[in-house]
Amino acid sequence: MLRSRARCLAPLAYAYSPAELPGATILGVALIGWGRFIAPNGDKITVPAPTTDPGRPWLWDFLASQAYALRQAGFTALQLPPIGKAQGGAYDGCDGYGLFDPRDIGSKNQQGGLPTRYGTAERLRRLVAVANACGLDTYLDLVLHQRIGANAGAGCYRYLGANGVSLTGRGALDPGCFREVPPANRPQDAVPNSFYDFSFGDELVYQNCDPSRRTIDDALDYGDWVFRTTGAAGARFDDAKGIWAPFAHEFMTSRAMAGKFFYAEYFDGSDAIDWWVNAAPMGGRSLAEDFSLHFSLQTACNAYDASVLEGAGYAARRPGQAVTFVDNPDTDTSFDQQVGSNKLLAYAFLLSIEGYPFVFGKDYFGPDIWPGAYGLKPWIDNLVWIHENLADGRTTTRFLDGKVMVIERLGSPGLLTCLNFDTWNSRTLRVATAFGPGVHLHDYTGHHDDVWTDSDGAATFTVPSNAYSRGQSYLCFSRAGLDKPNAVVPRATTQTFFGADDLDIAAARDADMLVGRVFCAAGTSIALAATVQDAGWRANSRLVFRLMTPDGAALAEMTHVMRVPATLHAQAPATGWYAIFTRGAGLPAGGSPFEVDVTYAAPREVGAG
Repeated sequence: MLRSRARCLAPLAYAYSPAELPGATILGVALIGWGRFIAPNGDKITVPAPTTDPGRPWLWDFLASQAYALRQAGFTALQLPPIGKAQGGAYDGCDGYGLFDPRDIGSKNQQGGLPTRYGTAERLRRLVAVANACGLDTYLDLVLHQRIGANAGAGCYRYLGANGVSLTGRGALDPGCFREVPPANRPQDAVPNSFYDFSFGDELVYQNCDPSRRTIDDALDYGDWVFRTTGAAGARFDDAKGIWAPFAHEFMTSRAMAGKFFYAEYFDGSDAIDWWVNAAPMGGRSLAEDFSLHFSLQTACNAYDASVLEGAGYAARRPGQAVTFVDNPDTDTSFDQQVGSNKLLAYAFLLSIEGYPFVFGKDYFGPDIWPGAYGLKPWIDNLVWIHENLADGRTTTRFLDGKVMVIERLGSPGLLTCLNFDTWNSRTLRVATAFGPGVHLHDYTGHHDDVWTDSDGAATFTVPSNAYSRGQSYLCFSRAGLDKPNAVVPRATTQTFFGADDLDIAAARDADMLVGRVFCAAGTSIALAATVQDAGWRANSRLVFRLMTPDGAALAEMTHVMRVPATLHAQAPATGWYAIFTRGAGLPAGGSPFEVDVTYAAPREVGAG
């Protein structure tokens, strides 16, 4: 999460190094699926929620209802806000960064209620499954830097267990887990930037924890649990500047996290970002948010100056490791950091160049959906299509002066993007292109008639003026006849329900117990696979798992006996919530912990309720 920090921003010349995250394909466009809004009294309000704005859906339900349209528009991923229970629970200012219990994702009655600001655990899992059905990845926002709301004394955190009564939940923390909390008074870790490592609540230490590795081991356990129980594809790593880098690398390469996509909030200039991304011990495991490019876009748009975009940002140096953005929930509500005008010119640039672009949801959606949102969806949808279908290969600058910039992507099929920041004058230009002579070019923004390259392969066109600072003075030319819809390729979801008394679902006992529910599409398959800790079982002990249909009928069951894993396969007769129950026989009085992997397909279209 951004705080007030010094800018360390130095523009870099374009050097097209194709550095890529190992094992990842950096393609697509992500949507930052939330935002903050300024209330009349000056308070920052996180996206509307029914607890404080009756009639509004929970964010998890809203994003699920939008997933199919987002994928049709060309988006490939959703960035979620922090999913853990924050101090204040579902209160209108709780964005999740004031984290209290990371393992409460809307499943424990803490901090004033069951849901987080964004909804319940059940609806979060549904969102991930619906996104997968639409071919969208989902990214978590991991807050591993701090805790807020100590409830058992200074630096002491205790959480509810599965019984909802006793403070026996996993992840209890004490003063030795935090920086400079008496009586332990642990020193600050050797973080990348100690001067700008601000304590936000109680700051966790990983290098200097007492006892050693307690916070590391807890974080690894949490990471494995949260990725498996949600089925998310990756995550944003919050406040990397204040995290001990060897821990960050160990986290990203351990257990379920080893196969996930990661990028980090390292709020600094390109040189510092490159050190964090590529130096030991990170070794290129994570991408980084490109704050240097953001501030160049801010200058270009707020000062009507195209020249600052030449060679701007980390994307100019390491495009395969740069997460690019125009604004995000932090910069947007910090008036010295936001892009205050001409945002569509910024998006035309962002969605034409290299890097992994993230679109801010508050820019995208309209005020009818989120009060105070900016409503740029029609234009951004067009630019997302252009990015996904036309933008490939390295970038070169074809023309640049103080008001106009023309850049070209040199891969197939080719993209020539023209930006005009001049509020008074249109500009007629003839620029060289890589298309070759006599090629029919179409402006896929609809702002210009078709043109043909001349015998030298150059194109002549008129860029409209930026009249009234609307930011629509851009053109995107490519070969004519390339219109096509974005493909929607559905995929199944696997999520794990963990039964343990120190989590949010109890261990199995000799009684009926609801494990959880998943939202399945009619006619699709559901598979369950269970592993059970059967220590203390007798020869006749068993644990039955039953799958129930939305109308409460038994659909299928499986039985675990000692050392024999249980599996189940069934077909969903209707779309809706399918419940998983357990009932044990002859189990130990203290219960038997278990894990159930559920693989299923959600529908790609759901309502916001």
